[in-house]
Amino acid sequence: MMGETAPHRRLVALQGPDALTFLQGLVSNDVLPLTKAEGLVYTALLSPQGKYLADFFVVQTGGQVLLDLPESLADGILRRLTLYRLRAAVSFAPCDLSVTRGLGEPPAGALPDPRHSALGWRAYGAPGAAPQIDWDAIRVAHVIPETGIELIPDETFILEAGFETLHGVDFRKGCYVGQEVTARMKHKTELRKGLIRVGVSGSAPPGTPILMADGREAGTLYTQSGGAALAHLRFDRLSGPLTAGDASLIAA
Repeated sequence: MMGETAPHRRLVALQGPDALTFLQGLVSNDVLPLTKAEGLVYTALLSPQGKYLADFFVVQTGGQVLLDLPESLADGILRRLTLYRLRAAVSFAPCDLSVTRGLGEPPAGALPDPRHSALGWRAYGAPGAAPQIDWDAIRVAHVIPETGIELIPDETFILEAGFETLHGVDFRKGCYVGQEVTARMKHKTELRKGLIRVGVSGSAPPGTPILMADGREAGTLYTQSGGAALAHLRFDRLSGPLTAGDASLIAA
């Protein structure tokens, strides 16, 4: 077993009889299965215009419901959830457990990361310690976006970031904030751009624009690992040489 305490995460206990039904009407995925059994659901909170605001996990473990939040977005998520709370019987409480994630044989009580089998497991309890894992290499290999890098608040559309493949959106669950735009992108349009893996020679800072040979912008370069990288690209601009700063790219 290899595991480590997940950095930059905040756990919040979601309490009250309306906790999961309240959340169900707000987030992109179906969380109601957690009323019946322990589990881990990956989901997103969207703006009314359908743009990404935050991604996080909803956890049912040890008899309690937890929100596993990115620390950088946690205050904003909680403010928005509080705004939507109205008369719902739900409250948010601090939680002193730690998030541990790892690969290989999971410890007792750990839950598989629902995004991809290559991401291993997540556990909620005492801090864990083990050799560092190269999560960026895993993310690039399997085209898995990261909060604050490929996933940008008020800019990213979750279907362009691969949320359907990552089991982060449910198209049968009914209404939630931003659902109309997301459903229209799924059923009425063909995606013209999205997150893909590309070959890369050289390096450039995440967020560097990707240019075609004629100078037209084709997309944006993000996480790089070895000779590959994640890039958000227009699908009609993948042919021919592409550059991002000092890096040369080859669309796979």
